[in-house]
Amino acid sequence: MNLLVNIDVDDLARAVDFYRRAFGLRIGRKLGGNIIEMLGGTTPVYLIEKSAGASATSPVRDYRRHWTPVHLDIVVDDIAAAKARAVEAGAVLESDVAENNWGKIALFADPFGHGFCLIEFIGRGYDEIAGD
Repeated sequence: MNLLVNIDVDDLARAVDFYRRAFGLRIGRKLGGNIIEMLGGTTPVYLIEKSAGASATSPVRDYRRHWTPVHLDIVVDDIAAAKARAVEAGAVLESDVAENNWGKIALFADPFGHGFCLIEFIGRGYDEIAGD
């Protein structure tokens, strides 16, 4: 199985700039006029330009901050540096860095209303809390 990440945005150029500056991703391929593949992580990210209000389902697409049960966790080596890059690129810090026995986590929203977390593992990472 290969995992692909698709992220709807309302401004493709602004999205490319954000994901490049915040996470160091680079353009892979341009697919038609409204999709750009971003590379540099463990899985490709496809930024897909779709206007607000467009949707085949209800509710319609909206780029204000919204809750969804699916989000990206981005594992970093230095959460303080990654937090600074993300905020400088336009992310909104929603919950500052918190430390747990498995690592550190900070919660954000990208400029398109999508939530994401930065995670810096400590020690054995999630193995610190894994059951048998």
